[in-house]
Amino acid sequence: FPEMLPNPKLVLVQGTLNVVMKQNVTLSCLSEPGSPPVRYTLFKHNQQISALNRSDLTPALFTLTISSASDVGEYKCKAECNNSSGGKYSNSLNFTFIEPISKPVLSSPTSQAKKGQNVTLSCFSENGSLPITYLFFKGKQNISPQKTMQKREAAVISLFINSLSDFGTYKCKANNSFPNNTKYSNGFNFTLAEERSHSQPLIISLGLILLLLIIGFALAISFFVIPLYKASE
Repeated sequence: FPEMLPNPKLVLVQGTLNVVMKQNVTLSCLSEPGSPPVRYTLFKHNQQISALNRSDLTPALFTLTISSASDVGEYKCKAECNNSSGGKYSNSLNFTFIEPISKPVLSSPTSQAKKGQNVTLSCFSENGSLPITYLFFKGKQNISPQKTMQKREAAVISLFINSLSDFGTYKCKANNSFPNNTKYSNGFNFTLAEERSHSQPLIISLGLILLLLIIGFALAISFFVIPLYKASE
């Protein structure tokens, strides 16, 4: 009689495999076709969680509350006829926690730029489940395709400062699979670097030459003119 039971199927009927804290999920376990009555047992990491008897061909429904990290992992169910040994095991389902992301930080190696310069911006959210998707803005305008990072690293874009209109406020946003968890970064502004005039070095050089001439003239008076004047008295 046990040989008549096929391997049961374990199916998620409510919730998702990526779960958040205190989320309810419902699992369905059914061996079909089979001859009732059937006893269904749910296991987590080979540890029995719950058991239900079915006297008809309806699935056993197990409702769980994912309340801690110990509740995630691999689940299986077992189907066996009552008062018999053995049984058949189902496929496995794995639950994983998803964490909300933290507010991303927008930064650049330089805070000053001038027209005609290439600059970079990086956006990074320190916490949150991977992957994380980043998007960059200037004002309210999207300035780059979204970048999805599979590793814990910043998304980086390059910008060419072409005109004064490029000196605006930049921001980025980040999100992951956690529901309703889009976060925006701080605003970042490049300041216009002062460009030195080509005449400035020449003016400085002329000033130094003039200063040296004045010093030389003063020394000449001290060492030659004054002694000669005193000698003639």
